[in-house]
Amino acid sequence: MKVGISENILQVRARLAAACAAAQRPVNDVALLAVSKFQPVSAVLEAHQAGQREFGENYVQEALDKIAATSELRAELVWHLIGPLQSNKTRVVAENFDWVHSVDRLKIAQRLSEQRPGHLPPLNICLQVNVSGEASKSGISPDELPALAKAVSALPGLRLRGLMSIPEPLEGLDAQRAPHAWLRRWMTELQAQGLALDTLSMGMSADLEAAVLEGATLVRVGTALFGARPAPQAD
Repeated sequence: MKVGISENILQVRARLAAACAAAQRPVNDVALLAVSKFQPVSAVLEAHQAGQREFGENYVQEALDKIAATSELRAELVWHLIGPLQSNKTRVVAENFDWVHSVDRLKIAQRLSEQRPGHLPPLNICLQVNVSGEASKSGISPDELPALAKAVSALPGLRLRGLMSIPEPLEGLDAQRAPHAWLRRWMTELQAQGLALDTLSMGMSADLEAAVLEGATLVRVGTALFGARPAPQAD
């Protein structure tokens, strides 16, 4: 019998609870972000029925369609953009999302700041850091991080919350912990410089235990919640 999304959510939350216990952290220290890219609206609604409130999307247009289709639940759902953001899409993102995890250029942050509607609360921002140094991955280099963090933290309409990373896939707990530990050290350094950061967006289905051990406050889980993704859609 096929396991449903509600059962998967219970299983992932049990994994999170066990990881928090191993890290000697309260279970409510870590939020579960359901990565719903390529999933139908019905999957979002099923997850919502099971108590899930935070959803992450990689593609702007797909996300906007889901936000519109679930508009009657808008006050209950928190929408995160976790994929790359192009300059020509910052306005609709500033108008419709609650979080953006993938900021790695000051220009993008400035546009989001200028375009965030005044009646909405500040847009929560994470800076994406390329922790593995992969040319194919988005993210700012470590050398550029302090200057960008300070600049973004000063922009109106935004609230710089923390850092995000997507490390290369690694096998084994110790290997998986290393890039997460590196990101945690960077956030600690930025906090020491006076920035009020509280979010480490790191860890996915395969490495959430390692991420929690290294201080993740938000883990991005897709496959373990929704199963294999359908074919990609154009953005």
